[in-house]
Amino acid sequence: MNTAAQGQDRLPAPASPTAAPAAPDGRSTRWDQHRQQRRSALIRAARNAVHDLGPQASMDEIAAHAGTSKSVFYRYFGDKNGLQVAVGQRAIEFMERELLAAAETSDNALDGLYAMVSVYLRLAESSPHVYAFSTRLPPEATDAAGQDGVQPAAMADFSDRIAAVMDVHFRAYLRQQGREPSEGSPTWYWPRAAIGMVRSAGETWLAAPPGPGRPEADRLARKITAWLTTGLAGTYAPLDSSSPTPRQETS
Repeated sequence: MNTAAQGQDRLPAPASPTAAPAAPDGRSTRWDQHRQQRRSALIRAARNAVHDLGPQASMDEIAAHAGTSKSVFYRYFGDKNGLQVAVGQRAIEFMERELLAAAETSDNALDGLYAMVSVYLRLAESSPHVYAFSTRLPPEATDAAGQDGVQPAAMADFSDRIAAVMDVHFRAYLRQQGREPSEGSPTWYWPRAAIGMVRSAGETWLAAPPGPGRPEADRLARKITAWLTTGLAGTYAPLDSSSPTPRQETS
């Protein structure tokens, strides 16, 4: 057998052993865990401070409410904008989990839509200060053009994911009605339009003072769900065919 053939019959030589990765420094690992735990505790403390003091609370006020110094918050979050991003991320993640759970446990598409609207309103109502703090950027963080309505990245991502879920429920609802719009139909803009409507109606409702003119969350959720699925049909109707005067809402 020639030398070339002998070379082909041999197993490849074993690779030289590589050095094992260095074991993590136990002190460094413990310090990282401590920092994560401390950061989470500061986020909770800031959330509680905003809940009590309002979304315009200063870093001094937040630190005093938390029983620590402002420098501690600066060390972990950089500035108030960094703290707001962290609090908002935590609050929005919680809201998303609750909305998705409500949708997943509903019996049908319409109930799932109502459940999501209802949970959104109830969570926002449970702490309107934290909701405002989490969903709006501070004035100093707006874009260079000074445009209003700029939202944190976490809120934009939240809207994307919720829109995807609402799209699934809306398609199911349409199929239940015997409808199947084409892929190019403007109907598929509905989830984004729905989110805008729910958020705008919800924030206007949150800003209204409690009283007879402010509906309960459950009633408003049912109204919004009806508007999203059937429009204004049936909400207001003329007294008779000859009179354009709308009948006052009774339900």
